Amino acid sequence: MSNFVFYDFETSSSNKYWGQIIQIGAVLTNDNLDELDRFDARCRLSPGIIPEAMALIVNKSTPQMLKNSNLSHYEMIRQFVETLKKWGKATYIGFNSIEFDEEFLRSTLFQTLEYPYLTSTNGNTRGDVLSLARAANLYYPETLKNPVNEKGNDVYKLDQIAPLNGIEHGDAHSAMGDVMATLGIAKLISKKAPNVWKASMLTMDKTQSLEVIKKELLFCTNEYFYGKSRPYVQTFICQHPQYQWPLCFDLRHDPTPYLNMSLNALEAAMKKQPKFIRTVRHNKHPIIMNPSYGDKFDEYKIIGLAKLKSRAKIVRENKEFVEKIQSIKRSEIEEKEQSKSQEDLYNEESIYAKFTTAEDNKIMPEFHSVEWDKKIHIISKFKDERLQYFGKKLLYTEKPEVLSKDDYNLIHKDTAKKLLSTNNEKWNTIPRTYSEIDTLRAKFEKENQPSKLKILEEINVYVEELEKFYSSA
Repeated sequence: MSNFVFYDFETSSSNKYWGQIIQIGAVLTNDNLDELDRFDARCRLSPGIIPEAMALIVNKSTPQMLKNSNLSHYEMIRQFVETLKKWGKATYIGFNSIEFDEEFLRSTLFQTLEYPYLTSTNGNTRGDVLSLARAANLYYPETLKNPVNEKGNDVYKLDQIAPLNGIEHGDAHSAMGDVMATLGIAKLISKKAPNVWKASMLTMDKTQSLEVIKKELLFCTNEYFYGKSRPYVQTFICQHPQYQWPLCFDLRHDPTPYLNMSLNALEAAMKKQPKFIRTVRHNKHPIIMNPSYGDKFDEYKIIGLAKLKSRAKIVRENKEFVEKIQSIKRSEIEEKEQSKSQEDLYNEESIYAKFTTAEDNKIMPEFHSVEWDKKIHIISKFKDERLQYFGKKLLYTEKPEVLSKDDYNLIHKDTAKKLLSTNNEKWNTIPRTYSEIDTLRAKFEKENQPSKLKILEEINVYVEELEKFYSSA
């Protein structure tokens, strides 16, 4: 078994393309979840980043911290990357990390001239304790204690789950505090729901996950929506023609009526509820269980395992049905392409638009290894204009004196224009932050929260300083 890297970020905003990681916590463990090493760092806010006021209040980051930390953002990311290289192959795991922290990390690595897919290539795999916790509680309801919201649904918020389960979480919403709480939840699941934990080990790698889904005649997995985990006993049909995700048949439905439908009738049926075809995102750590787990739930228990197997065989053996599903999905892709917005992507948003070339990937380590005054020469070697842009932006934030006057002015004026914009932009702006501060001030005054009002005023002063600086651009 491989080691695990449990990790968490605190960020200036929830926006992965335009925000910034300001604190990193990571713990290396062995496969018994014993700690071997840790990384804990905080950095300054980079020029051109306007923080969201509420994000700073939640993660307890004052403007003083953001100005006076001994590390710049680039330096912190360099230290983190070097630490991960030293730790070697591992499974990267966090709490809601696949949807949030890892996406933030990929964007950050892309924009700091590192290979973005560090956590899922070169023998590394990835998992998510949030999806694990939901699956564990579905199949073994006594695994974790959960607070319940006003709708009667279990709440899966780390700062609420951890203390309820006897896990120390005094420093909630600090990166290392959240890492230790996530590790504590993982230990509980591995002890109280060992079958779920073992099953989760088989789907942390997307290739292995796909093999499991294709190989098994039928399997049980779960999805979470509208505040509840729901089980599905399914069988594989085919892969999505574009995303390659497995499309599977929900065996609570009798497949027979669908098999001989015309293409148009089948397409219409697929748009109705409840869905009989479900998507399993094999690259996002689905928890795949033995189909016998369906017996825990009435809708599958009534049908019985024998009939579920019979239905699975009917689906698997009907090649014409598979071809119809593929044809419908291809038509959906064509429709989507035709209606797709022609709006240009900014460089910051373009990580998934195209992959960087192997040639440019080889230049990246060279950029990091040379002195600052030599980096401008390395930037000129990149064929990908996005990487040239990111390289110059890194010089602007770290060593602006190295840039030519023209390059500096170009970036500085563009940054000022973005930050001072009064439009509803994709990124956070100074006017938007003032508006957020006003809203929060009214809220905290009403709730009589003087400590939060104090931090809010400090943030306001900090944004005023930035406004003054960029208004003169």
